[in-house]
Amino acid sequence: MYARAVQRKEEAAGGVPVGAGVAFLLSQLGSHGAMRFGERLADLGLTPGHAGLLRVVAREPGLSQRQLADRLGAQPSRVVVLVDELESRGLLTRRSREGDRRSHVIGLTDAGSRSLATIRTIAEAHEAELTHTLSERERDQLKDLLGRLAAGLGLRPGVHPGYRRPSS
Repeated sequence: MYARAVQRKEEAAGGVPVGAGVAFLLSQLGSHGAMRFGERLADLGLTPGHAGLLRVVAREPGLSQRQLADRLGAQPSRVVVLVDELESRGLLTRRSREGDRRSHVIGLTDAGSRSLATIRTIAEAHEAELTHTLSERERDQLKDLLGRLAAGLGLRPGVHPGYRRPSS
């Protein structure tokens, strides 16, 4: 009897579990979204970390590995591993900076640019799948609200917190 009453309340609330808070729903959707995006990228042999790094390199060409780590809020050693993997696949170049052979400048190759275009197509399909039950107006509203929440928490625009340096 109780279970049926709870089910009726959830159905009336659009399927949202009774007592589910915003933080739970954000976590649930975030986990689901990250898992699905990772699955989609796996078909290309890439990870979300690879995709994010390619996006930053395309947006800010000529960054050093250290600058790239700073932009991502990541440990430099983690960025070196990602760059190594992408360079070995022919998606990135790494060359010594003029006047400082210890500093490496990272750039996209033509293959990296093509991969990034494919990643953008995958990301658009992914977003469409996640928001298919919303109207365009609702999607825009949700994006604005989530952007306000992210800004209020001091999250870097366009950078996934999964890169974040572990706290000491």
